[in-house]
Amino acid sequence: MDPVRNPFAPGAGTPPPELAGRRSIITDIDIALQRIAIGRPTQSAILVGLRGVGKTVLLNKAREIAEIKGYKAYLAEAHEGKTLPETIGLGLKSVLLSLSYVDSAKEHARRGLRVLKSFFTKVSVSAGGFDIGLTLDAEPGSADSGDIEHDLPTLFLAVAEAAKAANRPVVLLIDELQYLSVKEFSALIMSIHRISQTNLPLTLVGAGLPQILALAGESKSYSERLFKYPSIGALTDEDAIDAIVKPVRTEGAMVTDDALREILRLTERYPYFLQQWGHDAWNAASGNVITKMDVETATERALATLDENFFKVRFDRCNPSEKKYMRALAELGPGTHKSGDIANQAGQKTTSAAPTRNNLIKKGMIYSPRHGETAFTVPLFDAYMRRTMPARE
Repeated sequence: MDPVRNPFAPGAGTPPPELAGRRSIITDIDIALQRIAIGRPTQSAILVGLRGVGKTVLLNKAREIAEIKGYKAYLAEAHEGKTLPETIGLGLKSVLLSLSYVDSAKEHARRGLRVLKSFFTKVSVSAGGFDIGLTLDAEPGSADSGDIEHDLPTLFLAVAEAAKAANRPVVLLIDELQYLSVKEFSALIMSIHRISQTNLPLTLVGAGLPQILALAGESKSYSERLFKYPSIGALTDEDAIDAIVKPVRTEGAMVTDDALREILRLTERYPYFLQQWGHDAWNAASGNVITKMDVETATERALATLDENFFKVRFDRCNPSEKKYMRALAELGPGTHKSGDIANQAGQKTTSAAPTRNNLIKKGMIYSPRHGETAFTVPLFDAYMRRTMPARE
């Protein structure tokens, strides 16, 4: 088939041609944004799921919905080793500067910028000298205690008041929330709680790996009342079929039933992998019908691409002891395994393997579904580990 017409779009956060199986989540976010804009209390969303399930795609969709509804929206991504102030600081500055051009909000926005300056006056050292780049004076006595749990709610309140004065609601969208510390996540929750108590038009939509649930549990108890935590997982058979068939039909082509079954089997119905196999099967097909043979031909290319791009970039972030631990986990097969069994497989005691396990959780490579259990955060990663680190004879 013509590769120029290939409808599939494998890529980090790239919107698929058919956003299958996520309608209810999108609807819930849409309703929440509408309610917050008119000052009605509601729960916002923090999306929870493994790598490759489309969380970033959904955050981008939420931003699109928000902007259509007149929101000032800012999308940020947390990183390992990057503080929360660094993650959101420039976004808040951008929002406040844009609100300062609205006549009714000028004074509120300028005050918000002064509070922002105060906030960063105290956190710049802990943030590695991060400079917010504001020349105006700080607001004395506001958000300048140096305690993020005390200061961030004050800063959010100043932003929200400017948003109300401008009649422009604000939404912060933060991806990879699992990289925040417990104290930072707690400060974020406290800030949204303060805003919800005043019905001001500012909210958060977030996304993170499953360990975000433990992070939420370790922070403020009222986080479960502020947010829904919808689980974003593999698609149902019906939705996975739609994700492949509808884009192909749009281009005037077809997919045989046995080809579909093979794609669903190989991808385990995870959205990112559906896009990769769909893309490579399209390019492998010689006519206007994708057959099972085309899928089999495409599989070698799909795995090579995933190994080099999707899996390897995560594998390369790990040190030798962490790779050894992951290889032991992979040897036990797909799914969840007891931490003791993994340590035994790696030739270690559970206590000596614990620091390595904790480091891998912090890096977002594994998570603990339940106490004492471990699983990969990346679907199909066990097979990749067996390919890239063959077992010793």
